[in-house]
Amino acid sequence: MALGQAGGSGRLLAWPRVLLFGDSITEYSFRENGWGTFLAERLVRKCDVVNRGLSGYNTRWAKLILPRLITKNAGAESTVAVAIFFGANDSSLEDLNPKQHVPLDEYAANLKSMIQYLKSVDITEDRIILITPPPLQESAWEKECLAKGYKLNRHNATTGEYAQACVQVARDCGTDVLDLWTLMQENQDFASYLSDGLHLSTKGNSFLAAQLWSRLERRLSALPSLLPYWRDVDHTDPAASLL
Repeated sequence: MALGQAGGSGRLLAWPRVLLFGDSITEYSFRENGWGTFLAERLVRKCDVVNRGLSGYNTRWAKLILPRLITKNAGAESTVAVAIFFGANDSSLEDLNPKQHVPLDEYAANLKSMIQYLKSVDITEDRIILITPPPLQESAWEKECLAKGYKLNRHNATTGEYAQACVQVARDCGTDVLDLWTLMQENQDFASYLSDGLHLSTKGNSFLAAQLWSRLERRLSALPSLLPYWRDVDHTDPAASLL
């Protein structure tokens, strides 16, 4: 008997999924001790955690990509949560980094556009969480910039304006929000959350993971484990347990 015909065929196993959509801070989240790795470990056998982090991207580009990642016919039904995590590149200074910079008003409009798109494919507000950019440790990031031959191209105060806009969009649209910029600066030594002034350190990854999980746990922890525990499989008739 062919594999696809076994037992008269079972239903396709469709894992629920959490979509992480963001820039390099998301792309790097599956590295060792990354915040995406933390989520994947918590949700193993319950839910796929899908990393769609795109290093260097801003919301102007992201809103064009999102409809290619999820549609009504491909992924929307199984998506139990979407994290949208942009702003670190949008908030670049226009005169020093025009390629990545997005004006503040457009940034907010782009976030709203992405939320509206998700709603149009039946992903409701309660399944969407916005994450603000983290704070910028300027002296550390300036060293990175100078090493590459250019001036400091971001300011923490400017990043804060984008973080506030992100929070306001969440309020306006009825989604959850994780205000990383504010929360991290409640610790006077917020630089320890950052590896180079911009991206997250191990401590920063742990902080984000804990904060995000506290918001997702109530929605996702009740998801059942998929397929029975091995001791519960009837070894004399595994099809009875598995199909």
